[in-house]
Amino acid sequence: MNYLAHLYLAEDSDESLLGNLLGDFVKGRLENQYSPEIIKGIKTHRKVDSYTDANAKFLECKKLLTPERRRFAGIIIDMSFDHFLAKNWSQYSNIELSEFTNRVYALLLEHESTLPQKLRERMPYMIGDDWLGSYKNIDTIGLALNAISRRLGSRFERARIIKYGIDDIKSNYEELEQKFGEFFPELVAFVEDNRKQF
Repeated sequence: MNYLAHLYLAEDSDESLLGNLLGDFVKGRLENQYSPEIIKGIKTHRKVDSYTDANAKFLECKKLLTPERRRFAGIIIDMSFDHFLAKNWSQYSNIELSEFTNRVYALLLEHESTLPQKLRERMPYMIGDDWLGSYKNIDTIGLALNAISRRLGSRFERARIIKYGIDDIKSNYEELEQKFGEFFPELVAFVEDNRKQF
């Protein structure tokens, strides 16, 4: 899952929101780096990623992509799922998407000095361009995939093909949205059932 889904799956606390977002930016051992609640959020993020990567519905979605892009299918499907979550946000939350994202942005600004360097570098763009809220627009997903393609492609030439993942999403849009609608409640249930163990 991508940023928005991880944040959605957090508990209703500032530290949990931070931890669930930091999971993409903090690697390795966590002891003594953050508060217990933030560490729990990072561990939740990691468990969500493991569950998602092994889920049959997620794997079926990856097979929908053209063969030359399947190596990067996880990234592309993650982005599509954040799109479907943002697009259908009112089905999953009683809080307006803009209210939720504004809370996250305010939290990031408040804790900027303690954030990992990579997140601090992305934060002005995330907030200024409202990444989380704009995911509901499929064209924004195309722009995001293009940015990922440039960033990863500078180190790994084959990753440049990620930018064309938007074509796969659009070509399989209805099926991907259906699969997301089936998968996401299962993921929410997994997190709720296992939260005490994370």
